[in-house]
Amino acid sequence: MTTGEPLRRGVGSTQQTVRRQNLALVLREIAEGEPVSRAGVAQRTGLTRGTVSSLVEELIAGELVTELAAARGTTGRPASPLQLNRAGPAGLGIEIGVDEVAACVVDLAGTVRARRSTPSDHRTREPTAGLDRAADLAADVVAEAGLPVEGAGVALPGVVGRDGVLQRAPNLPRWVDVAVDAELAARLGLPVDVGNEADLAAAAELWFGDAPTDFVHVSGGIGVGGGIVLGGELFRGPGGRAGELGHLVVDPDGPVCSCGGRGCLEQLAGQPALLAAAGVADVGDLLRSPGPAVAVAGRALGVALAGVVNLVDVPTVVLGGLYARLGAPLAVAVTAELRERVPSRTDLRVRLSAPDTGGALRAAAGLVVRRRLRQP
Repeated sequence: MTTGEPLRRGVGSTQQTVRRQNLALVLREIAEGEPVSRAGVAQRTGLTRGTVSSLVEELIAGELVTELAAARGTTGRPASPLQLNRAGPAGLGIEIGVDEVAACVVDLAGTVRARRSTPSDHRTREPTAGLDRAADLAADVVAEAGLPVEGAGVALPGVVGRDGVLQRAPNLPRWVDVAVDAELAARLGLPVDVGNEADLAAAAELWFGDAPTDFVHVSGGIGVGGGIVLGGELFRGPGGRAGELGHLVVDPDGPVCSCGGRGCLEQLAGQPALLAAAGVADVGDLLRSPGPAVAVAGRALGVALAGVVNLVDVPTVVLGGLYARLGAPLAVAVTAELRERVPSRTDLRVRLSAPDTGGALRAAAGLVVRRRLRQP
C-alpha cells in the first residue's frame, strides 16, 4: 500500500459527501419551490447550471423528481419545471390509539393518498392483537394507494424511548416495554420509526400547518397529550418524556389517575371527564351540546398551560384533537384562564389546529418521506 492511497480514498470520500449534500440541497429547493426550473434551482443554491442539471438527472433516475411539460407561449427556449415525483417513494403512517387504529399513505409531497381507520379497543387486550390489527389495516391502505412504500412511522399514546420501545402508556396497562418498531417491522417487512402521538401531532402543525416556530400543542382525547416545539424543532427531552402534559397535576386532591397520581389534567379535561361534565354519552352529543364541559376544560387547561408558558416561554398554544373540535368557545375559555394566570404575557395566543394538518397520523407517515428528502 502506498502512502498516497489513503489520500486518494479521502478525496473520493469527500467528493461523494459533497455530492450527497448537493443532491439533498437541490432536492430541498425543488420541494420548497416547486414547480421550479433548473435555472431557478441554480440561482437559489449558488451551484452551476451544469452541476444542477447533473444532479437533477440523478434525482429523476431515482424517481424522486419528475419533469413537467414546458410552458407554451413564452419567448426563448421554454424551461421544463421540476417537482417532486408524486408516484415516487411514499411513507406509511400508523396510529395506535386507546380505542382505534388508523393508517395512511403519503406521497413525497406529503399529500395523503389513502387513509383508513377502524375501532380497536386496546385497554384490556394484549399488544399482539392491536399490532396485528394495525398491520392488517396498513396493508389495506398500501394496496389502495398503489405507491412504492419504503418505510413506516407509528404514533403511540405513551412514552417512547429513543430505542423505539413503548415504555408505558397510562391508558393501556398491558402495553409495557413493547418493541413496537421491531414487532411491526416483522409484520410489514418495512423499516419502522415510532414516536409519541402528541409529539407527532405537534410536528404535523409544524410541517403541514402554519404554526410558528415556538409553541405547545395540546391534544384532547381519552388522554391528554402535549408536544413542545422550540426554534422549529420538536423538544422531546433526553429520555423522550417531554410534553407529558396530561399528567401535570391540576388539582392535588382530585381523582386518582391511571398513572398512579391524583388530580392529573386528563382526569379533569380528558374525554371521559368532558362527557361527564356535559351529561352525555358520546363525542357527537358532546359537540352538539357541550354545556359546562367547555368551562371545565378551559379552567383545567389554563392551569396546566400557565405552568408550561412560564417554564418554557412559548407564545402560542395550539389546541388539537377533541379540543379543536370543541372550537372557538374552548379557545376563548383557555385564553381567559391564561390571561388571569400569566398576566405578564400579553402576547399569548391560543389557536385551533387546522383540520387539514392531518395530526399525528399524517406526521407519522411524514417521518418517512421527510427523511428521504433529507437523504436522497
